[in-house]
Amino acid sequence: MFQGSIVAIVTPFKKGKFDEKAYCKLIDWHIKQGTHGIVPCGTTGEASTLDFKEHFRVIEVAVKCANKRIPVIAGTGANSTDEAIELTKKAKKLGADGALLVTPYYNKPTQEGLYRHYKAVADACKLPLVLYNVPGRTALNMLPATVARIAESCKNVVSIKEATGDMKQASELIRLVGDRLTVLSGDDFTNLPLYALGGHGAISVTANIAPKMVAEVYNAWQRGDIETARTLHYRLEPLNAAMFIETNPIPVKTALSFMGKIAEEFKLPLCEMSAANREKLKAVLQSAELI
Repeated sequence: MFQGSIVAIVTPFKKGKFDEKAYCKLIDWHIKQGTHGIVPCGTTGEASTLDFKEHFRVIEVAVKCANKRIPVIAGTGANSTDEAIELTKKAKKLGADGALLVTPYYNKPTQEGLYRHYKAVADACKLPLVLYNVPGRTALNMLPATVARIAESCKNVVSIKEATGDMKQASELIRLVGDRLTVLSGDDFTNLPLYALGGHGAISVTANIAPKMVAEVYNAWQRGDIETARTLHYRLEPLNAAMFIETNPIPVKTALSFMGKIAEEFKLPLCEMSAANREKLKAVLQSAELI
């Protein structure tokens, strides 16, 4: 259902408050640049430090600004199943087209617990759901067999964001569920390799700063222009690396501030980059002619 270049969009702040004006400008820019969808309140959107009121307002503004031009997939994951259900129900009421649910983190459920978690959310919330597997953040890996079991039982689970960076696991995942779920890369380095395996798109951090280029990798692959896709893939690699020179979303928000798109503000415990890494980031952006 969800496919193409989808941006895990940042949440801009100004003087400690959600900057709605800058956010709408970002969404308009993404649409003009060819982005196929947005994910508000994901990892890159600092969801873990937003209170409920802020979380819901970000989703509401995203839905209003997108205005049905591209799908809005709201981040509603939590390590409490009850909280995930509450967030997902509210996202549906606010008009989101789907919800992205990260695997529960810190409490580290078993594979059976993961199945029951997603089954409970899917049964309670009749909204298209996107699973999100990112072991580097959660210390938990959702196995392809578990995803297949969820896909079989939960018909409103329509996609998965696969962010292990493990192409062997991605291959097994696509083999098992690629005919039922759209499999989306959650690691910008693996976007093109995943397309080659039969993947359906990406939920991208780098698309925050280079939306046209990230979208064109997907578009070129879809039309069979492998050389263009490969050329763009390698052109994006320095940017992909720079986005993780420090913890995401610190570099990407700093980059957007260099580009004049947002203020350079974060919610604690996230804070500004070190001086040395700022200079490294600036050099990469200059080389890519983004600043």
